[in-house]
Amino acid sequence: MTTFLKLDSFYSKVNADSDPQGADTGHFNIIRVEDLSVSGNKPPVYSRRDYYKVSLVTGHSKIHYADRCYEINESALVFTNPMVPYHWEPISEIQTGLICIFTEAFFNNFGRLQNYPVFMSAENAVITLTPAQLQQFQDIFSKMQDELNSSYAYKYDLLRNLLMETVHEAQKLQSAYGKPSLGATAHERIAVLFSELLERQYPIELNNQRVALTSASAFADSLNVHVNHLNKALKEITGNSTSQLISNRMLQEAKTLLKNSDWAVSEIAWSLGFDESNHFSAFFKRHTGFSPKQFRQS
Repeated sequence: MTTFLKLDSFYSKVNADSDPQGADTGHFNIIRVEDLSVSGNKPPVYSRRDYYKVSLVTGHSKIHYADRCYEINESALVFTNPMVPYHWEPISEIQTGLICIFTEAFFNNFGRLQNYPVFMSAENAVITLTPAQLQQFQDIFSKMQDELNSSYAYKYDLLRNLLMETVHEAQKLQSAYGKPSLGATAHERIAVLFSELLERQYPIELNNQRVALTSASAFADSLNVHVNHLNKALKEITGNSTSQLISNRMLQEAKTLLKNSDWAVSEIAWSLGFDESNHFSAFFKRHTGFSPKQFRQS
């Protein structure tokens, strides 16, 4: 099953001290990639964390999720959250950059990070950067480093603002590449609410846990919109129908469970909302070309 890593386990691999900020105000720190003890020769371990990370990395590496892999050839900005298991694989010997690590408590009474597309799903989380864009984010990270090391009494408020600047600047780049920015129009707001409702059902961690919403009409009812209106909004913003988006997320979770758990196929099928395991097997083979058993053994 997917492992769950605590903040202490991260610092056990870092040749640096953790930030002394107290538990009541959350945790925030900036770590150099060069100070991480990582190896590209180890087998992949897909892990969820109990903290968020924003990584500004340069070097050849890969970010693995259960059903996809993003290759970084030069520089990228990578957003990771406690909900999505992943594995970072350095390819080149030289890896440089900075990692901003923080807990959800750090943002208490400041905002809801999970509402932002970069923290919603894997497909929004990896942003490749041009040299000019790399310099832009290096400047922001340098400011965060300077403030973290300062004695300014309100430095954590300023750090939250700088971190949010990073999020917003990243999302501006996504918008330029055709990805939706946060809720500027009615259709975008519907798309964001749908995505949040969809992601709220995942990940599935216990075999007695079952997704409740599995159809376009069920999501439309929950969002209090007509199913045709929901389809139109999602098609405009994402290019996919409601049913396609539901199936894609369900398929992603199915692959994660098949690869990272020892649950029976029937248990996985039930957890994903299928009353009959043969219906799940047909769904899985239609989308992947493999039966669940073949995929698990591949």
